[in-house]
Amino acid sequence: MKRLLKGGTIVNADGRMVADLLIHGEKIEKIGTDLVCEDAQIIDVTGKLLFPGFIDAHTHFDLDVCNTTTADDFYTGGRSALRGGTTMVIDFACPNKGESLQYGLDLWHKKAEGKTACDYGFHMTIDDWNDGIIEELPKMFEQGISSFKMYMTYPAMMIGDEAMFKALRKMKELGGIAGVHCENAGVIDALIAEHKAEGKLEPSSHPECRPAVLEAEAISRLLKMAEVADVPVVIVHLSSEAGLREVEAARKRGQKVYVETCPHYLLLEDSKYSLPDFEGAKYVCAPPLRKDSDREALWNAVRNGVVQTVSTDHCSFTLGQKAAGRGDFTKIPGGMPGVETRGVLLYTFGVAENRISAEKMVEVLSTAPAKLYGAYPRKGVLAEGSDADIVVYDPNGTTEITAKDQVCNVDYAPYEGIKTAGHISQVYLRGTLSVDEGEVLLDRGGQYIHRGRSCL
Repeated sequence: MKRLLKGGTIVNADGRMVADLLIHGEKIEKIGTDLVCEDAQIIDVTGKLLFPGFIDAHTHFDLDVCNTTTADDFYTGGRSALRGGTTMVIDFACPNKGESLQYGLDLWHKKAEGKTACDYGFHMTIDDWNDGIIEELPKMFEQGISSFKMYMTYPAMMIGDEAMFKALRKMKELGGIAGVHCENAGVIDALIAEHKAEGKLEPSSHPECRPAVLEAEAISRLLKMAEVADVPVVIVHLSSEAGLREVEAARKRGQKVYVETCPHYLLLEDSKYSLPDFEGAKYVCAPPLRKDSDREALWNAVRNGVVQTVSTDHCSFTLGQKAAGRGDFTKIPGGMPGVETRGVLLYTFGVAENRISAEKMVEVLSTAPAKLYGAYPRKGVLAEGSDADIVVYDPNGTTEITAKDQVCNVDYAPYEGIKTAGHISQVYLRGTLSVDEGEVLLDRGGQYIHRGRSCL
């Protein structure tokens, strides 16, 4: 079936225009003014904005962590993503230490295949380093895995500076890109021990044990290693102004560094951890929420191009799961939901409040992640020949974010009661109308996307 979307404003990262858009099968066949196609279904989108489908390059669906499993699997998480305008997620395949990369990839394919509403890909986590892992890396590229994740904290995940440096050297050789969780594990552990000894066990201790300076120190250390290895890296979920300063210093040295931040670092701050009745547990994530000054610095960084992508780090738990940390903040599962609200939040607090342009919103939500992670121009742009992944956004009126309205498998909403500027009217996934006025019409239509190397 052909569909002709008429009268909308097409917004790409490099500009916008009022034009018609013709969908044929799964692709965008033509964009132009006053298009006519006698055998097409006509959809009037006058007054609405047409965005490329959003790409969330940082989700954790069906992940075993903290003696539990995330509340959202690929079915509920994929539905939530699609409803929020995200037509592709890139999740993390996470083999445990001692397991092969192929085992982790096969396991994540089993978790996702036939269950996911949106298209999907995988980053591969490197939490072990040995001859077997090294031999497997080229095989990952053959299977569409061109990006990798490493940790500088969490004993079960981190591999240490020597192994990380060797892995970075291998990324340079193979043409891959590594994203790194940057926090100083040793000092965090020392601060946690001090807080426990003093009986400070509430959620308010969480940000005190993970101060911004420890994120900045780890970023600095990573970037010095990357400088010697002569390879670009991605700083994932950067949360602080101090971290941004380290990135800027590296760029002045001539390094290529990519930065991702998340909506919760742009919109929330660390007073949430002091809410009464254990309410602060809802917001426990790592790195933690920061200060208002950090939020404003991050908005400036998004606007000025210092930050390339805005992903969610969607890692959801129910209130019951969070309650495991009553009496010991270190046992609160870390993470928040976010994949369903990212688009409306960036539009509301970014575009509608003139912090960023609609084009910049498209850049950080769609185009830059598609380029950075090897899915462009199939994804990330409204152009002839690209996948017909389209978000039809109605900028008029307001809607309210509530836990009752969401489709993710979580019994709270971090942004409960927030009024959004407009709403997502429709979402097309590869040419098929998959969401209509909040109703998910196609909840298992997602396909695995074989990604190439970065072109950002």
